[in-house]
Amino acid sequence: MGYGFGGFLCFFAAIFLVSWPHESNAKLEGASSDEVAAQLSGCNFYQGSWVIDDTFPLYQSSSCPFIDKEFNCQKNGRPDKLYLKYRWQPSGCILPRFNGLEFLTRYKGKRIMFVGDSLSLNQWQSLTCMLHAAVPGSRYTVDRQNDLSTFTMPEYGISIYLSHNDFLVDLVKEKVGRVLRLDSIVGGNAWKGFDMLIFNTWHWYIHKGSKQPWDYIEMGGRYYTDMNRLVAFKAGLITWSKWVESNINPAVTRVFFQGISPTHYNGEEWKESESTACDGQTQPLSGSMYPAGLPSEAIVLKEVLSKMSKPVQLLDITTLSQLRKDGHPSYYGNNGRKENDCSHWCLAGVPDTWNELLYASL
Repeated sequence: MGYGFGGFLCFFAAIFLVSWPHESNAKLEGASSDEVAAQLSGCNFYQGSWVIDDTFPLYQSSSCPFIDKEFNCQKNGRPDKLYLKYRWQPSGCILPRFNGLEFLTRYKGKRIMFVGDSLSLNQWQSLTCMLHAAVPGSRYTVDRQNDLSTFTMPEYGISIYLSHNDFLVDLVKEKVGRVLRLDSIVGGNAWKGFDMLIFNTWHWYIHKGSKQPWDYIEMGGRYYTDMNRLVAFKAGLITWSKWVESNINPAVTRVFFQGISPTHYNGEEWKESESTACDGQTQPLSGSMYPAGLPSEAIVLKEVLSKMSKPVQLLDITTLSQLRKDGHPSYYGNNGRKENDCSHWCLAGVPDTWNELLYASL
């Protein structure tokens, strides 16, 4: 898929030496490309804090004509704009600024697929907006049919897909009702033949009542009306990991897992009242640690990934996103004042950083 790692880092260094904001350029002044490459290779991009950067956002939502209404917080009337100005700053190193033209050139003719729930939609839309902003005059197509969405830029031959799949494992209709099959992943046939895959799941595992999309869980040949949701999540992840081990050639396909995107419905997690949620929040938490720590589902995910023999790179977005209680649509999403959305993210916004981390990981 293009450059060797060392060569790409040197090329990468040249790119962001030119394009990175002034405070980062100051840190790099006098450093050779080899020194910058060494810094990148040893950098923990996920430990850091949010800082104001007047060059942000990377694009305006008004200039992304295909953005979904549910993520378009400014168009929906969100009055504040400071949340758009925050950049993720790793401690002791630099997160390279996203260069859309370089991305398009590097992945010319490639096929990239996001697989997951509406948080994957959030990240897919972010990346497509970032690429469109890089070459606004370049022709693009957007095709959305059922559970498959496709964004293409014919000039570059690049196609970026979204396969909507809430659990990664199979959800099927049987005589008894809707069955979540934790041991089955027939749907994975649609994920073969891509140059890059970015997976995500979790949020639908915890839905109950009218929002629960299954009637039974099947595991090990037995049917359950319910079970511990973390147990179900881990079982589904193990099935997915076996699919990756059996079907992915790492020399052909890069595999990422998006990580657990947090919600902000309970203010006690960040030392406010329990009734406090994301609505009205205008600034991130300071520092690099989230008071409530990592959620259990993030620990389960890391455990499953650690036992895989084939490389799957975790985009470890949980902590940095936990700090962004200000980044959600709240009442400026799809349903307006009817629903306080503290699960998804405004665009432009936090998912742009997820894609900067993806870019830096390449």
